[in-house]
Amino acid sequence: MSDQVIRSGARPFPVQAALPWLVGAGVYVLLLTLGPRLLNDPDSYSHIAVGRWIMAHGAVPASDPFSFSMYGAPWIAFEWLSEVIYAAAYALSGWAGVVALAAAATAFAVALMTRFLLRELSPTPALLMVMAAVALLAPHLLARPHMLTLPVMVAWATALVRGMDRHAPPPYWALPLLVLWANLHGSVVLALGLIGPAVLEALLDGKRSEWPRVLLRWLPFTVLGVAACCLTPYGPEPLLIPLTTLGLGDALRWITEWRPQDFGHFGTFELLLLAGIFALSRGVTLPVVRALVLLGLMHFALAQMRNADLLAVLAPLYLAAPLARQFGARAGDDAAGPARGVNLTAFNLTALGVMIVATGLALARDVRPAPQNTPAAAVAHADLATAGPVLNDYSFGGYLIFAGIPTFIDGRGELYGGPFIARYNRDLSLADLPDFLKLLEQYKFGATLLAPDTPAIALLDRLPDWQRVYSDDVAVVHKRRAASKQ
Repeated sequence: MSDQVIRSGARPFPVQAALPWLVGAGVYVLLLTLGPRLLNDPDSYSHIAVGRWIMAHGAVPASDPFSFSMYGAPWIAFEWLSEVIYAAAYALSGWAGVVALAAAATAFAVALMTRFLLRELSPTPALLMVMAAVALLAPHLLARPHMLTLPVMVAWATALVRGMDRHAPPPYWALPLLVLWANLHGSVVLALGLIGPAVLEALLDGKRSEWPRVLLRWLPFTVLGVAACCLTPYGPEPLLIPLTTLGLGDALRWITEWRPQDFGHFGTFELLLLAGIFALSRGVTLPVVRALVLLGLMHFALAQMRNADLLAVLAPLYLAAPLARQFGARAGDDAAGPARGVNLTAFNLTALGVMIVATGLALARDVRPAPQNTPAAAVAHADLATAGPVLNDYSFGGYLIFAGIPTFIDGRGELYGGPFIARYNRDLSLADLPDFLKLLEQYKFGATLLAPDTPAIALLDRLPDWQRVYSDDVAVVHKRRAASKQ
């Protein structure tokens, strides 16, 4: 069988040509309908606050300006561009604008993926792969910088994979995508890692005598890729952020999205994993490099739940051409030329119209972040802005930054470090009661703002120096008695 991708001689019919954008429009409308679901993460607050700080100061921070526990410590806003974009969307349209922006970025990424898959596969398998990808993305579809990075990731990966499929030279035209990626999100090191499979497949597809020529062809591209990733306000520092985060060690298990996959309950990830195993048992085979890529993505997804995003977005791209070579790709009949153009335009205009109407309706909605991350009533009732240092729940850190109240801890794990996070969780769970009492005195807290199910609350209720001053379903506030009498 030829190494070239099997394609039908028939041109795609109008619906298939418009299908990527129809799929994108459908995902966009779906995400707008689920608008509040995209605001379920406390870091959405802090990302907007950081963006507002950058716009107000006309510079990116080099040290922490938001906490009291780490104030002035070295810290970089490695997702600064995403944060500025989110802050601008919030300034223009409030939380509804933030949701619309995140939904549009995700929908565009899905449309790009669908478009690529339809070049190799017929609509049915392509749409099944897209549906699986969206299902894997669902738990992590949150208004955070990674969602703005998704279309850039897809565009970069498709440039590399298309070159692998066609035995083409390195896609130099795609290098500007790395500059954008490096300023949007700290995962840009992954973009450099994706160059590896392209080089390896080029080596394996050629004779050993051609290996030096292949390496020399890819070396300048790789060097320029590294240089592009360094074009940030912080130079190459964002490239090291993943290593800093992974360096948190055991502290990562306290953060839900960094935990390994949980197979204690049957879920989407397990369902798709079993479906993949079943497909392999039916005779699906992959070239060695594509198999290695799939195994690598599977390892990342199993190791940390958040990395299921990578499996969802990248695996279909690397699988498309091998599956097309193995099973063939069929396209429907084409319509006549002029009629095809009219119909295609009509489909695209329909998709655009649906998106415009959905955007208008979404912006008119009163969309707000999840109540469990928004202790607004507790902060106002207890006047925490003037209470002195506040021992806050991890999930309240984003809101406090947004409200202008210095935090003890928040979602910036790279700032606080593993030992700090581990001590915080150990003490508030009362696993080390003496150290919790030491913590209260060490930082001279004037108040605590904790989730109702925090074990430390029961102890604070019994400590003579502390008094509960507010509680609701979201948060419980204690103040030092001396501070409450002032």
